[in-house]
Amino acid sequence: MTTAKADLDSDIISLARLALAGRAQDIQLLLQRIARKTRLEKPELSNSLTALLREAPTKETPLRRMAEVAMPVDNDSRLHLLKIEDNIEFDHAPVLAGDVASMLHQLIAERGQLAALDAAGLDPTKTALFVGPPGVGKTLAARWLAKQLNKPLMILDLAAVMSSYLGRTGANLRQVLDYAKQADCVLLLDELDAIAKRRDDRDEVGELKRLVTVLLQQIDDWPARGLLLAATNHPDLLDPAVWRRFEMKLEFPMPDRDAIEDLVGRLLRPYHENASHWAKVLAIALQGKSFSDIQQSIERTRRAAAISGDALEFYLQGLIQLDGLAKADRISLATMLVGSGLSQRNVQKLTGIARDTVRSHTQSEAVPRRRKGG
Repeated sequence: MTTAKADLDSDIISLARLALAGRAQDIQLLLQRIARKTRLEKPELSNSLTALLREAPTKETPLRRMAEVAMPVDNDSRLHLLKIEDNIEFDHAPVLAGDVASMLHQLIAERGQLAALDAAGLDPTKTALFVGPPGVGKTLAARWLAKQLNKPLMILDLAAVMSSYLGRTGANLRQVLDYAKQADCVLLLDELDAIAKRRDDRDEVGELKRLVTVLLQQIDDWPARGLLLAATNHPDLLDPAVWRRFEMKLEFPMPDRDAIEDLVGRLLRPYHENASHWAKVLAIALQGKSFSDIQQSIERTRRAAAISGDALEFYLQGLIQLDGLAKADRISLATMLVGSGLSQRNVQKLTGIARDTVRSHTQSEAVPRRRKGG
């Protein structure tokens, strides 16, 4: 018996065992493996299996197909372990750093070119790790991906499901991952470092280390039709083996001045005719803030203006913070504020820049404009 025939016989026995046990997601994984292994020697078999796998999902929505499967719940609290978001909508597209946007677009492009990947003997990227401080858009990026792929987003907050009995945490984790494997979804494991800590940490108990092993096995077995995302604010705490398991790592930076200007412009443009000007002002004034903090600040000012009936500019001025700003930035702020119609006296009070300095910079900027116009 040839090695290839022996392998195929073994796969058939494994397939029968999985079918009798009713393990649908594992059957699909095995069929994908058989299709790849037989591509050269049995191309017709490989192509037929691949076609069947593509046709397997029904026209129903993923959540409707999962209706007969009980959602995982915590055995103690009986609360659902997963938050599911379907029919995701956005007021505006997320603002993303260039590298992050490029990699997210690659994930989307791969899902649209499954036939080309299959012909090359490749699967689409099935796991990605989002790294960055709080508020920089990791969860928003996961929502945007799910929206673009037309899949529901399932979110598991790992810090929230940690039980005082770690054995139960392991059971919770297995429940969620087994459930998500059966759904055509995007799964986000938030706060990954809550359970995926380094196994060489002497302060961690043995059960938590076993959780890492369970997680590694689940990542390795993740079906190619699904997309497993994880997010962490503390990549230094992750076990190296967990870090290596993710095929794609995306580092989300704090927003730079251009990103802040872009976000503020998108947030104000539908409601303020001078949005572009204020976007430039606040791009300087809000340096060091996260996307989340900036959006909350803008929405807070809009609420205050709506309630009071006062001009929005009055409240936008209140967002200007000078701590840590270089003098050149404060001068730029001052000249922009004068350009928006604020008096030099008020600008001096707001920025601390002397009126003579504001006047000289305003005049120096006006001269080139007059020359250009002439």
